[in-house]
Amino acid sequence: MRRVHVIVSGHVQGVFFRTACARAAERRGVAGWIRNRDDGCVEAVFEGSPAAVDELVAWCRSGPRAASVTGLESFEESPIGERGFRISG
Repeated sequence: MRRVHVIVSGHVQGVFFRTACARAAERRGVAGWIRNRDDGCVEAVFEGSPAAVDELVAWCRSGPRAASVTGLESFEESPIGERGFRISG
């Protein structure tokens, strides 16, 4: 299992980034969460197989069609056994 925490910057709020990411995570069997931040970024945690997590991190570099991603920070974390994928505020 692998766990990665990401912060995505750019025009990523109001473009269905969270919803599209949650669908992408569910298709890949990845658990975790995603939320909008007050600074205009989107923050997420992905936990699952290393290949599936890598695919989601790569997906976040462009996001859904209406998004304009200008940056992505990622941090490795220790897996905690997340279950399901949820969208937060």
